[in-house]
Amino acid sequence: MAKEKILVIGASGQIGVELTLALRKIYGNANVVASDLREENELLRGSGPYVSLDVMNKEMLHVQVIRQNITQIYLLAAILSATGEKNPNLAWHLNMQGLLNVLDIAREEKLQKVFWPSSIAVFGPTSPRKDCPQRTIIEPITVYGISKYAGEFWCNYFYGRYGADVRSIRYPGLISYKSSPGGGTTDYAVEIFTEALENGHYTCFLQEDTYLPMMYMPDAIRATIELMEAPAAKITVRTSYNVSGLSFSPREISEEIKKHIPDFTIVYAPDYRQAIANSWPQSIDDSVARQDWGWRNEYDLSRMTADMLENLQEANNLPVR
Repeated sequence: MAKEKILVIGASGQIGVELTLALRKIYGNANVVASDLREENELLRGSGPYVSLDVMNKEMLHVQVIRQNITQIYLLAAILSATGEKNPNLAWHLNMQGLLNVLDIAREEKLQKVFWPSSIAVFGPTSPRKDCPQRTIIEPITVYGISKYAGEFWCNYFYGRYGADVRSIRYPGLISYKSSPGGGTTDYAVEIFTEALENGHYTCFLQEDTYLPMMYMPDAIRATIELMEAPAAKITVRTSYNVSGLSFSPREISEEIKKHIPDFTIVYAPDYRQAIANSWPQSIDDSVARQDWGWRNEYDLSRMTADMLENLQEANNLPVR
């Protein structure tokens, strides 16, 4: 395993921090290079090499790949759904050009593997609402979803034409206590825990009965690494795999929190993110991932809630309410 040299682009983001730490445990600290435009996340400091890197600067990226003897790239830099709607041109440019830069370098340098995340944002109002299948009608209505769907086909193209081993997961909403959310429509499911502990109250930007596919970060990190470590012969999807963890509404998660914090209260004030949420499926069918590379989620709503509250309390020295 030591022969692998991995570059994580966007390592200071919500997924990047925990994925970098998990990869360093497997491959060794020195063999996983973290990079971002932002300052190094404090959870990464001292755990391994870090470089300041702009994925849009292809020449600089190429130099780093050669200099560091990189064999794999995990490209996590992106502008997410809610943030992307505020500046569609920038979101499209960053999400697309960043991917194309990495794919070009992967082809030229014959990198062993590339990971690039897609999202449930590729689905739209015409996709099936429940148990949305791997192959279905896909008509996204956000610039983030459009960029992710186009990106899936670039990954498929570079695999088919150049043999680049690019792998991808359509992440659902991700919930984590270690790093802050990055401007997505599912962010309420992270904010609600902190607000419950700090203030005992949360104002939710989605309606109480809005069901969305979610996943606890430990499951998401494990899914990513299991996909990347699977033999190439088992990978039948070269666009992006559906993966699923859990599906719940703001009302359901608030009821679960009340089991731990009985005086917790919630009110609903839907904003522009409601329309985005309404365009996505309520649940995802991930049977292809389960069949191809043995994917299984470990966390349900009750186990995740207990773990989130316990870890947030500990990390922030918050009193038990």
